[in-house]
Amino acid sequence: MQKMKQQQCIIQSSLSDDVALKVASFLEETEVCALECCSRFWRKLCGSDCIWESLTRQRWPVLSLSNNQSSCTISQNSDPTSEVGWRGFYMKRHGEMESGASDVVKYVEQCTRSYSLEVGDYLQAIEELSTKKLGFKDVKMFLFRPKLDVLVNLVGLHYCISGLNVPREDVMEALQSCKISEREVCVRWWKLGRWFYGFRMRDESHSRWVSLADLAMAKEEEVLGVLHRGAIHEVLRVQIYFANPSCSLWSHPSTQEPC
Repeated sequence: MQKMKQQQCIIQSSLSDDVALKVASFLEETEVCALECCSRFWRKLCGSDCIWESLTRQRWPVLSLSNNQSSCTISQNSDPTSEVGWRGFYMKRHGEMESGASDVVKYVEQCTRSYSLEVGDYLQAIEELSTKKLGFKDVKMFLFRPKLDVLVNLVGLHYCISGLNVPREDVMEALQSCKISEREVCVRWWKLGRWFYGFRMRDESHSRWVSLADLAMAKEEEVLGVLHRGAIHEVLRVQIYFANPSCSLWSHPSTQEPC
């Protein structure tokens, strides 16, 4: 043990601050926190504002952050306008994003009835994510959890594609890493019957089972389009199921679909 400590001290003494900062800059947040537990040297370096400013800007690139002169020295704050520094700002922002995501999860759960979600509530949940300014990494961290309802996963997926314009390949990679890419939902919608020689035909019922992977990789653009537009024009109603919908769960008032 003593020999290992001596070897660690030799390695640390051979590293300049610039090189050590460069090494730490390639790490994720959890890895930075783990590294700072190794020694006083790494604790001081990993707590520097230079590291946390970089992590903050990477995670929330759309935020309007201060562009004041920054310093990569270990002892100085890079953001003079902040009393707690970049690490404190990061932790505070992380807490706000977690709270915002939790509110959306609760909203979706409250709106879920008979294993389904109305498209109006679905689109409202996506709007809430936009209002709270969640980033792609926030969605991956808080909404792509396998233990959450697949409808919550779907809301996060749709927000990433339409709200954040995240490349579909990146979204797919996130779904796979979180092990939710093969989860499925059933999207069901009714379209107003067409007029034919002065008579209006029966309203049309459409139902489609799709996986999150199919939606992410644009294999089901029609379904994603229906979800994105909602119940407008000729589409009378849209519901998203996470269980097998039976004919007794919903039928259009004017037309009873046979079981």
